[in-house]
Amino acid sequence: MATTVFTWEGKTRQGAVQKGEIAANNKEDVLALLRKQNIQPINVSAKPKELKLSFGAPKVKDKDIVIFTRQLATMIDAGLPLVQCLDILGSQTENKTLAKTVNQVRSDVESGATFADALKKHPKIFDNLYCNMVAAGEAGGILDTILGRLAAFMEKFAKIKGQIKSAMIYPSVILFVAVSVVSLLMVVVVPMLANIFVEAKMQLPFPTRVVMAVSNFMKSWGGLVLLFVIIGFFVGLSQFRKTEKGQRMTDAIALKIPVAGSLIQRVAVAKFTRTLGTLLTSGVPILEGLLIVSRTAGNKVVEDAILATRQSVSEGKTLADPLGRAKVFPTMVVSMISVGEATGALDNMLNKIADFYDDEVDSAVAALTSMLEPMLMIFLGITVGFVIVAMYMPIFQMGAAAG
Repeated sequence: MATTVFTWEGKTRQGAVQKGEIAANNKEDVLALLRKQNIQPINVSAKPKELKLSFGAPKVKDKDIVIFTRQLATMIDAGLPLVQCLDILGSQTENKTLAKTVNQVRSDVESGATFADALKKHPKIFDNLYCNMVAAGEAGGILDTILGRLAAFMEKFAKIKGQIKSAMIYPSVILFVAVSVVSLLMVVVVPMLANIFVEAKMQLPFPTRVVMAVSNFMKSWGGLVLLFVIIGFFVGLSQFRKTEKGQRMTDAIALKIPVAGSLIQRVAVAKFTRTLGTLLTSGVPILEGLLIVSRTAGNKVVEDAILATRQSVSEGKTLADPLGRAKVFPTMVVSMISVGEATGALDNMLNKIADFYDDEVDSAVAALTSMLEPMLMIFLGITVGFVIVAMYMPIFQMGAAAG
């Protein structure tokens, strides 16, 4: 049932008049909540809906979930009841989609559902990792501690995602500028000079003929066809990746790309070790933890390796041996996991590996950025320089002939 925002006015036991807003399923729920707070209702009515122009519900970002989780952990640690915490957060959360979801979760918890079960009804916002860790926290009576770990976990990976996105901005801008400049030269500048050469009826050098042929191709339907071919390629690739075979094939290729493949592998290792370490520390069984980690791997090849490892562990074998046979995780990682298993400190060892690979990801991002920037600048310089030289060669010949 969808929740509605009600405005209310009531008196406290001391006779003071108070006003406020409450999100609830119906008016009776609002009256019951007010009486629980020792407030005598005077007036309760549904809040009029505001007319707003919007394009769909606002998306819930990782940052919104982190803030919500951190605030909830702080409130529970301070001793506030869970329902009251959710009520407060639902009323003050700026993201309307998340606020609506939190109010629905609060309503389910009030109805007798566990916090984890209420969260599982919203898989687009709270994933398996989140719900299972909350379930472990509820079972162990350490929900505030688990929520703090969850917030720290999400903050670390939000930082990694932010670094990768930031590193890609400059190369993307350079590539866009390069394509725009070359397209402008080919469509506008080259045809103007080509008309002069055609009127002069002179023998054109080979580089000039190549540039003019490319220019004529881009001015005609050929340029539009090329654009549609490029768009079609990416659309087809996107559809191909939606199939299990296509995702597995493209993910395997991605791991073998020079420099970028190394970055993808390091991110996968950091995510695997950080997630599994956090789950084990929070009391989630290893088989359940491996299943959750496989679903959040982000790479089909890594997911297959984790699922094969889970099957091996379920048969009583160690975690390190099947990881080593998968050839996805570096030898150092497998060796450290083996030591963690032998010493009974697997969760601590996994977190240490994650800390190490967080730094490795930073180094890989820096290396990729430092390689892409000069390569794109060289590409831009060579392309533009070739076009300019090719179009000025006939002009030099005309000047020499006139002399």
